[in-house]
Amino acid sequence: MHKDNNNTGAPSTPTARLRHRKRSSEAVGDASKENGGRLLVNDQNKYKSMWIRAQSTIWMIGSFAFVVYMGHLYITAMVVVIQIYMAKELFNLLRKANEERQLPGFRLLNWHFFFTAMLFVYGRILNQRLYNTVTSGKSLYQLVISLIKYHMVICYSLYIAGFMWFILTLKKKMYKYQFGQYAWTHMILIVVFTQSSFTVANIFEGIFWFLLPATLIVINDIFAYICGFFFGKTPLIKLSPKKTWEGFIGASITTMISAFVLANIMGRFQWQTCPRKDLSTGWLQCDPGPLFKPEYFTLPGWIPQWFPWKEISILPVQWHALCLGLFASNNSTFRSFFASGFKRAFKVKDFGDSIPGHGGITDRMDCQMVMAVFAYIYHQSFVVPQSVSVDMLMEQILRSLPYEEQYTLYTRLAELIRGRPT
Repeated sequence: MHKDNNNTGAPSTPTARLRHRKRSSEAVGDASKENGGRLLVNDQNKYKSMWIRAQSTIWMIGSFAFVVYMGHLYITAMVVVIQIYMAKELFNLLRKANEERQLPGFRLLNWHFFFTAMLFVYGRILNQRLYNTVTSGKSLYQLVISLIKYHMVICYSLYIAGFMWFILTLKKKMYKYQFGQYAWTHMILIVVFTQSSFTVANIFEGIFWFLLPATLIVINDIFAYICGFFFGKTPLIKLSPKKTWEGFIGASITTMISAFVLANIMGRFQWQTCPRKDLSTGWLQCDPGPLFKPEYFTLPGWIPQWFPWKEISILPVQWHALCLGLFASNNSTFRSFFASGFKRAFKVKDFGDSIPGHGGITDRMDCQMVMAVFAYIYHQSFVVPQSVSVDMLMEQILRSLPYEEQYTLYTRLAELIRGRPT
């Protein structure tokens, strides 16, 4: 009788006991993977990672604010350094040590393609600014004009040299790995470098068009984490079980409000709104244009008398900022899903470990890249006037005509102006 009581509700055979333990462990594992209707705030183990993540975030925001304060060239240098670190993380993602030992100099070839692409893209973006910066002497002027004129030829020649280098280094029994690395390198250039290079274009259109989109991504990421941490119960997508609807909705509302408010604050500083026409460092002063001139609206009569403001000022650019906020809170989220799926495909948690609590540089910059592309396209399509301007004509003249023909053109224009009746 005593024996029967001890065996009540327990498996009667060793096999049954093994199956019972297996089912129990699987049930616990599944519960730990999903939110299961529990708030993450009740999980004490999450507080340590949250504190580490918060420290890294404060450090990154402080460094970022200092670089932005220093100006256009320093921001561009920061973007270049970030791109190099991203390329390094992605190059290492598919790297195989055994194959690399048999291919000396093969990693150097990848960097050759990377810096060739950097020379091509940045040369296209910054050539006019370079001309406006170094025109003090005739010999230097001729050198700059030659570099601008033959820029595409130089970049194409460097690429062909790299292509020939790749062909000459093909090694028997290594073809699959070498061609895989060749394709991987070009995917990095197209998907990562090309997209992130739009960031530099935004910087020289005005720091505002770089700083606001980048800040909105940071705000969306922070509040998605905070709202999900304290209120998250409902999983958003199976690809990322930790993403919740509560975090997504809370971050979207916060990002939209932040976009409207921050645009009003940032838009009142000329050093942020003025485009940079050269590669000098100093503070800018310019006509801010209608987008950054406040419009005043009288509040309706049903507003209570105790409300301190009777009218409000709104910058027209704030309505554009709402579009940027909407994109940052929605489409960039799906970019993070893409990155999550990508990492799961390669069975890695993060692209790197350079930022404590966040992973690698690529983990933090994946959404920034797509946001930079959208901000540039939006700015060129809906903000920049779509008509011929003096700057556009001057750029074509400086690019296409040699010095002597430019001088002839200016002389004839002067004669035409003098000959017109006043």
